[in-house]
Formats: sequence, C-alpha cells, structure tokens
Amino acid sequence: MAGVKALVALSFSGAIGLTFLMLGCALEDYGVYWPLFVLLFHAISPLPHFIAKRVTYDSDAASSACRELAYFFTTGIVVSAFGFPVILARVDVIKWGACGLVLAGNAVIFLTIQGFFLVFGRGDDFSWEQW
Repeated sequence: MAGVKALVALSFSGAIGLTFLMLGCALEDYGVYWPLFVLLFHAISPLPHFIAKRVTYDSDAASSACRELAYFFTTGIVVSAFGFPVILARVDVIKWGACGLVLAGNAVIFLTIQGFFLVFGRGDDFSWEQW
C-alpha cells in the first residue's frame, strides 16, 4: 500500500510541475510556447539511467564507468533543461516571469523523476522494472 501512496504523491507532484510549466507558457502576459521544448529534456533525462541499468551486469559494485557516464549525461540534460529558459529570457524570446515559472516547473518535475527512481528503483518486489 505504501507503493500506491508514493505513486499518487509522485503523480501529484508531476502535475504541479507541469502546471508551472504551462503557466509559464499560457498566461496572457507571456503567451509564448517556446518553453514547452523543455519537455524533451524531461522525457530524455531518464534514458541514460535506463541504458546503464541494462548494460551493467554487476549491480553490487559501488561504481562502474558506464554508470558514471550515465550520471554525466543525465547531469548535462538536467543543466540544459534549466539553461534553456534562461537563454530564451536573455534574448527576449520569453519574459523573465515565464522563465521563473518554467524553472520552478523544472525543479518540481526533476525532483519527481528522482523520487520515482528512489521509491521504485530499489529492485524489491514493487519496482518499475516490472512494468
């Protein structure tokens, strides 16, 4: 039952993050939908972890080169997701208020993704690997 509560909490926090992102795009003062491209970063951020999880065979090791490379690529994707709205605001494509809302949405969504892997990535009976 604890897994279901965690799943509900994660879905709620993901919805809050997407609400911030949509508010940064759709409010009448902002009205520019360029920040929605950060959804691509949200979608591809777990991919290095998935690939490293499949490729590494010894899960008991403290660290491996493949896992470290996956952390490096994931960090680059997350930093790019935070940098993209700042660059858009800097060149006056979007307003700084929209940039703040998109950055808040990024923080909530990436914390939700991290929470998903912390809750369901332990390899016990209730994990994402079963899906």
